[in-house]
Amino acid sequence: MPGTPEGFTYRLRKSGEVEVLHHGRPAVVLRGAAAARFLADVDSGGDPQELMARITGNYRHGNERTARNHPRNRRR
Repeated sequence: MPGTPEGFTYRLRKSGEVEVLHHGRPAVVLRGAAAARFLADVDSGGDPQELMARITGNYRHGNERTARNHPRNRRR
């Protein structure tokens, strides 16, 4: 599927925080309830890449179809 998120990793810190990295660079740090909810979602079988993309805000914004139909992009 084109547009599938990739390049995300996460690591659990000793303090219980979850650090989300995008291509090796820190993107966001989850603390408390947000970190627990993220870990529960990953353990329940959710796609970690999609979850991390949504948490960082780096996911589809709904304007892809509009952009594809723009005259500048029709040749692609």
